[in-house]
Amino acid sequence: MEKALNCLVIDDDPEVNAYVCEMVGQTPFLHLAGCYDNAPAALKKLETGGIDLLVLDINLPGIDGVTFAGTLKDLPVRIAPRVILISGSREYAVAGYKVDAVDYLVKPFSYEDFYRAAAKVRSLTLTPARPTTDDFLFLKVEHDLIRVNIHDISYLESFKDYVKVFTGDKMIIALSTLKAMEERLAGYRFMRVHRSFIVNLDKIEHIQHLTIRFGKTIIPVTEQYRDAFKAEFREWL
Repeated sequence: MEKALNCLVIDDDPEVNAYVCEMVGQTPFLHLAGCYDNAPAALKKLETGGIDLLVLDINLPGIDGVTFAGTLKDLPVRIAPRVILISGSREYAVAGYKVDAVDYLVKPFSYEDFYRAAAKVRSLTLTPARPTTDDFLFLKVEHDLIRVNIHDISYLESFKDYVKVFTGDKMIIALSTLKAMEERLAGYRFMRVHRSFIVNLDKIEHIQHLTIRFGKTIIPVTEQYRDAFKAEFREWL
């Protein structure tokens, strides 16, 4: 089962750095693995592997972002991260393509812009590698373990020290927390939309005024999660 994509942010502007790190933290399928104000400081972390995405400013002190991104090609393929370049100008966009950047964002960019770029990385990184034989999980119900196909899950709801897992007309009360379930479902098309709910984006059939309906169950998309949700359904909302 895939985990969230590990992401590093490199930008020497403290405000931009904090802003992008906040965006990473807000994106359900990303995990913030580190923030740096210069490229050499991040190199050791990159060389150890396990970093899937690098959000890299072009105008950095010392080695600039484009040059640094070019050196990442020297890393073994299995540990080389995908790159999103950011800059205050469009003039380096062509250079971004030359270093195989997945996307190029011009400051000031919105969260929706960032989310779309990150979603491209998710598509390139996760989808081809996901083994279909692992598309299930086991839920602990009292003294038993019940196997559930992940793609059959419509939504999950926190319930005291348990989680209600809904698959069609069936409901399973599992011993878990919503946060633990969110981590286990990272890399799949699930999104937290409320402190008490995680939904399967591919199972949504009815949305009205940022409210999701599964049968008679109504789930509001609360303010904390609205930007990510709107980005997923930007063509319709």
